[in-house]
Amino acid sequence: MFGTHELGRRPGALLKVSRTAEAPADLGTDVLGVPEGAPMEVSLRLESVMDGVLVTGTVRTSLVGECVRCLEPLRRECEADFQELYSYPDADAGGRSADTGDDAEEETLFLEGELFDLEPVLRDAVVLSLPLQPVCREDCPGLCPECGTRLETDPDHRHDDAVDIRWAALRELSGTLGSAGADAEEEKPPRAGGDEPQEK
Repeated sequence: MFGTHELGRRPGALLKVSRTAEAPADLGTDVLGVPEGAPMEVSLRLESVMDGVLVTGTVRTSLVGECVRCLEPLRRECEADFQELYSYPDADAGGRSADTGDDAEEETLFLEGELFDLEPVLRDAVVLSLPLQPVCREDCPGLCPECGTRLETDPDHRHDDAVDIRWAALRELSGTLGSAGADAEEEKPPRAGGDEPQEK
């Protein structure tokens, strides 16, 4: 929770705040996120407006996860910007809109006395800044689809061409038909004398 006591309710009043907070649980995605309890450096600019307090800020923290191609551990630095209006409980103005589709409902964040809870805003800012498919490097070759060998450590890794079991029966049938055709050609009787081409 952050306080706004020094601002009062004087429109135009400004306050800058810097703080290090601990990351909450489950901040991230399945493959990349902020470890619970990790330090999050938060820099805020609080501005008193007619309907509440406008909070503009930046959060910096460290991310841990794994590469989606080679599954190796990776670490990243995260920096995300955000801006949110915390309305006074007696204000009629709306805060933010959470766009959830055609039936989007307006979601307003309110001050609790002179305090405001920044966690939901930080959570949204960090998660939305994360890459959908984090990789250890852009040209990561990933894993061998046949055996799972990491291709980075074995770039010359190869496998003999394997027959897809879905096509094995068709290939066998094709071989059978081909050999039958060859046998028929060998057993074909010679043409009658009259059919033989004549030399001029």
